[in-house]
Amino acid sequence: MTAAPTGAAAPPLAGPSQGLAYGLLGLPLAFVALPLYVHLPAHYAGRFGVELATLGALLLAVRALDAVLDPWIGAWADRALRAGRAARLGAAAAGAAALALGFQALFFPPAAMAAGPGLLAWAAATLSVACLAYSGLGVLHQAWGAALGGDAPARARVVAWREGAALAGVVAASVLPGLAGMDTTRTVLVAALAAAVAALALAPTPTPAAAGPPGLSVRTLVGPWHDPRFRALMAVYLLNGVAGAIPATLVLFYIRDRLQWPAGEPWLLGLYFIAAAASLPLWVRAVRRAGLAACWVAGMGLSIVAFVGAAALGPGDGAAFAVVCAASGLALGADLCVPPALLAGVLRGPGAAAGQPGVAFGWWQAATKLNLALAAGLALPLLQALGYTPGDTDPDDTTALALVYALLPCGLKALALLALWRARLHRWETPA
Repeated sequence: MTAAPTGAAAPPLAGPSQGLAYGLLGLPLAFVALPLYVHLPAHYAGRFGVELATLGALLLAVRALDAVLDPWIGAWADRALRAGRAARLGAAAAGAAALALGFQALFFPPAAMAAGPGLLAWAAATLSVACLAYSGLGVLHQAWGAALGGDAPARARVVAWREGAALAGVVAASVLPGLAGMDTTRTVLVAALAAAVAALALAPTPTPAAAGPPGLSVRTLVGPWHDPRFRALMAVYLLNGVAGAIPATLVLFYIRDRLQWPAGEPWLLGLYFIAAAASLPLWVRAVRRAGLAACWVAGMGLSIVAFVGAAALGPGDGAAFAVVCAASGLALGADLCVPPALLAGVLRGPGAAAGQPGVAFGWWQAATKLNLALAAGLALPLLQALGYTPGDTDPDDTTALALVYALLPCGLKALALLALWRARLHRWETPA
């Protein structure tokens, strides 16, 4: 996989101003995800006294519906991309308004509703609005970037602007609710969404490569799956995604019980995300020299090396784990910018997936949610079967935690590398 990209198309982002105009929407989208998926259970349990089991069932039902609808949302995004500038910006503005209103209604229900028996119905309805708006904006944003075209380095640069803004949103969202409360978080979200939609008006115009299947039909929704390149890429993405989601699911248990350093959580997580953000320009340069697939291989290899080391750490090894966090953060940069750029190449080349960036990224987003569900469904029962109990800090009892946290992802990464090699993705990464 040493073939470098050779596309000669003009870059879709002419400079930093255009990169920021397109990528900025990634910040509020990542910013709102943390309150929706992390802070909401504690908020409803602490403020309104809702039982955790009830909240869990509610969240599972809404998220399952959200994931199932992603391909349909993608078809809507394709229609918006083809309908002209005003329609695209109108769709983005409508999605941003629905997300802001859904967030407001979800976290700040009317007093009569908050104290009444209809609170759960209100939460289900408003969470559905917020999640669907979030998904719609996310798919539209990713499809917009794919439709900008360009050669492999240019596509990697488009993704890097989006993911760099998203990492800034994650860092802000991890700090702001705890420091300033949900009122300030809501205000910042509304302002960030408004600024991002305004910036999109200055972003380059997307040009879908082809007119996909007309209407909203089964043929439209399954179209990308008829493309063998799309299927191959999705297989690698799922394997690699589950491998990355397992450490994300278990990292707090690992820091608290295996390393016994709960005070180090914000520093270690901050180092991880900062390293990922700092690595994005480096990976874009590497793509220019080596190609997308080769960079993904390098990122997976770096991740395996980092996590193999984490299996041997224990109490007092916080400094060594900081090195693991920095190295795995660098590897995350490849996972963030390379796979969507490869998918964008599939969508610009000849094949069944061409002309359907929205539907393809709808499936992509559904796969991302499936990765998180599979990671929790695989790792947590396995830990329980191996005898680990959260809160147990005995080094012997946390060996299973260290092995599942570190070595299971390495095995899955190795399978992803094998699937990537067999797919020969480097042969078709260059369409402009």
